[in-house]
Amino acid sequence: MRLPKSAHTDLPWRIHAVAGDFVIEDVWALPTPGGPDELRELVDWFAADDRGAQPSRVYRALFATRWKLGALLGWDSERSGVGARVPTLRDRLPADLRDGPRGPDLATVPFTSVYLTDTEWVAEMGNRTVHGVMHIGWVPDGAGGYRGQLAVLTKPNGLFGKVYMALILPFRYLLVYPALLAMIERGWATRGVG
Repeated sequence: MRLPKSAHTDLPWRIHAVAGDFVIEDVWALPTPGGPDELRELVDWFAADDRGAQPSRVYRALFATRWKLGALLGWDSERSGVGARVPTLRDRLPADLRDGPRGPDLATVPFTSVYLTDTEWVAEMGNRTVHGVMHIGWVPDGAGGYRGQLAVLTKPNGLFGKVYMALILPFRYLLVYPALLAMIERGWATRGVG
């Protein structure tokens, strides 16, 4: 379920001090019910190569097209990513976060872990269009349990990045997020089964 941006901004996340110059694009409640200490399990599941739930054909086709375009147009070259075009957010971290656990990098998409605490995990990616941040927090669900909450933050690369983000907006809401949330729900429900 899509949430208002205040669902992210009203919580005392450490990311606010690290990425205050990023725009909050989206905030979503993740279908990942659990107990108070299950963020690490969600992070490990999310970062794994085989999550036990395959994305839909539409989702796979959309991303295959995006990666093909990116390769063709040079959007995703190493010199346009984190550590080249943009510095890593790890350079902004206070000592306790920098010296603490990073968390795993994602196996299937080009996100690199920035930091991991008991309640939040941050990963970043960069290309010619945008410097993007994925923030997954572990929050009370209002019914005595907990669940994940996904926030996507971006810093578009100039006018090109802003136009790109505007162009992909309908695809994100109509195709990407519904498929992603369905995959997460299926995978989380069946984790450890089999």
